[in-house]
Amino acid sequence: MQEDVLTRSATAEATATRRTRTALGVRDSFSAGLGIFPLGIALGLLIIQAGLPWWLAPALSLAAFAGSLELLLVGMMATVTPLAAVALTVLVVNFRHVFYAFSFPLHLVRHPIGKAYAVYAMIDEAYAVNASLPEHERSAPRLLAMQIACETYWVGGGLVGVALGTALPAPIKGLEFALCALFTVLTLDAFRSRKELPSLLLAGASVTVALVLTPGAAVFTALLLFVGLLLARHAATARRTGQEATHA
Repeated sequence: MQEDVLTRSATAEATATRRTRTALGVRDSFSAGLGIFPLGIALGLLIIQAGLPWWLAPALSLAAFAGSLELLLVGMMATVTPLAAVALTVLVVNFRHVFYAFSFPLHLVRHPIGKAYAVYAMIDEAYAVNASLPEHERSAPRLLAMQIACETYWVGGGLVGVALGTALPAPIKGLEFALCALFTVLTLDAFRSRKELPSLLLAGASVTVALVLTPGAAVFTALLLFVGLLLARHAATARRTGQEATHA
């Protein structure tokens, strides 16, 4: 009898903890959602203004779930871009996600379905929001809840954009700036939480060099430069730490 009571108590406590962490994950998504939702509206508007079927908004959001890429794909689909060009664009634009996997806490998610979803929903906003959290506050329920909430904002915004595009007589321009504004806010938030001025300076230098040398593929070049600089900084820091430990 006592063992049953202890088991039920432990189960209830685990359930309460899971709910608390899930609620925290939804709360974490609010800052990113302020940018994701209007960007989804922009996607829906662009789809309607390009003369594409309305159902393409939720279909793209569920199949790809990559904001900047989806906005590019709408224009490519409207102009019937060759498949090879589409594939190359997808590779260049989303190649940065390869580097995300190195530090994204996928190890927290044990269930295979949950882990598969965490990989699928590893967008820029989810990475930035998670990076601002202290290590001891991260958990699988919090991570997955934040990612699900972000996708909900994106799909919901796309449907709202479709409705607006159908109802409004004239096209609306300029909403695509939400993507730039969102990344700016996330960068500033991550900088305030981590106080990583060297990383911010390295990122700015990488972007500047990429825009000057390869303006046609600036994102790809900037990512490669930034990763190289981060690796060099990590090696220098490790060497300095080793030397200090030896002298000590």
